[in-house]
Amino acid sequence: MAQQLWRLTAFEARTAILNGSLSSKEVVQAALDRIAEVNPAVNALVEVDGEHALAAADRADSALRRGRALGVLHGLPVATKVNSDQAGHPTTDGVVEFRDHVAAEDSPVVANLRKAGAVIVGRTNTPAFSHNWFTDNDLYGATVNPWNRQLTPGGSSGGAAAAIATGMCALAQGNDLGGSVRFPAFACGIVGLRPTVGRIPSHLSKPEPLPPITSQLMAVQGPLARTVADVRAGLEAMAANDSRDALWVPAPLEAPLLPTPVRAAVCPDPFGDAKPEIKDAVTAAGTCLADAGYQVDEVNLPRIREAADLWHRLVPNVDRFGLEEQLRRFGDERARRNYDAHFRYAPQLDAEGILRALQYRISLIRAWQLFLDVYPLVILPVSHEPPFPIAVNQTADTVMQHRMIDSQRSLVATAALGFPSVALPTGLTPHGPVGVQVLSRRFHEDVCLRAAEAIEARVGSLTPVDPA
Repeated sequence: MAQQLWRLTAFEARTAILNGSLSSKEVVQAALDRIAEVNPAVNALVEVDGEHALAAADRADSALRRGRALGVLHGLPVATKVNSDQAGHPTTDGVVEFRDHVAAEDSPVVANLRKAGAVIVGRTNTPAFSHNWFTDNDLYGATVNPWNRQLTPGGSSGGAAAAIATGMCALAQGNDLGGSVRFPAFACGIVGLRPTVGRIPSHLSKPEPLPPITSQLMAVQGPLARTVADVRAGLEAMAANDSRDALWVPAPLEAPLLPTPVRAAVCPDPFGDAKPEIKDAVTAAGTCLADAGYQVDEVNLPRIREAADLWHRLVPNVDRFGLEEQLRRFGDERARRNYDAHFRYAPQLDAEGILRALQYRISLIRAWQLFLDVYPLVILPVSHEPPFPIAVNQTADTVMQHRMIDSQRSLVATAALGFPSVALPTGLTPHGPVGVQVLSRRFHEDVCLRAAEAIEARVGSLTPVDPA
């Protein structure tokens, strides 16, 4: 039995720890054994800290014996991402030159994981500057997709997603500016939540300037796990207040229940380029919701193309004033090529153009809020294509790069609008996992999660999986 403990969901493991049938040390040791078994084939975790993890598990077991108040992740093995500060560890962001940038303190999201009782077993891989659909860099090498080594595990939280999919930890922390939680969740067949901006506190102690305005408006921290219930627990843990984040909002995690039947808008092909298996996944998710009592209508989504275009007008142009200099100086060839592709794709704006785009954003959000008054839930694709072959990370020409950018427009549109969404798997195809994105209004993550649970109850989970 002990060697199979890594198969437990976070909810199952925590229940066993609290009722005394398992200890945290047993659960954490099982995770470390699983890491030793499969990580060499996947390269999801680039740092493993077994000694400190087992010591933390001992403290968790001692706290339970002494009857102390316990957090929602008490004694569970989790992983953090190398672009987030963790005290005593380098915040490398996958960049060779940053390998000695050792953090003096935990970032808010890492601190909140610890406060919730989590045991950190390791750090997960990311592309250089967390700027690619492929998790590969000159510092740590490539993370591979556990379903198919020829496919990307997604980026930028590809290490986190691959670690979760293979059972190396119960929960992982990622971050998402334009899909970096949701695309890896999609590619690896797990669940990932992009919460509302301001829901989970964030802060990075780096010598560079403050985060660009696009990051302040669109970038979030979020949990990845194998089940929706585990993602819900991760959100609860990560969302605690931290005064270092000036944008954190003390919004309740549970909003008042919506009148039933809840109306759900299903849009299988919002941009007219989704592959058949993607459209089928969205349609199937709508059928699951209808079976669960939702009122499901297939409708067109308001101004979604404009929202995707807005992300591309803002993010690459704002990056010119901060990220570009560092990326060109320290980034690897893959990161520079990906950045150049986005910059060629986007219209070039001067400062006035950026200001006008920011003003324009409000009208799009207003249009969507009015739409969400009618349809409080939206089901749409994650990526419009299955996970990309890793070969194109080295060989893609401009046409292929722009095709990949196009295929991610449902991801960047929701980021530009600032609404929360859950990516969850709905099945497996010859081209890899497929899944859907479940969206609702700001600070209504609970609406997304309830719908995602209804879908998950009917399609099941795909993971854990042994690496291909």
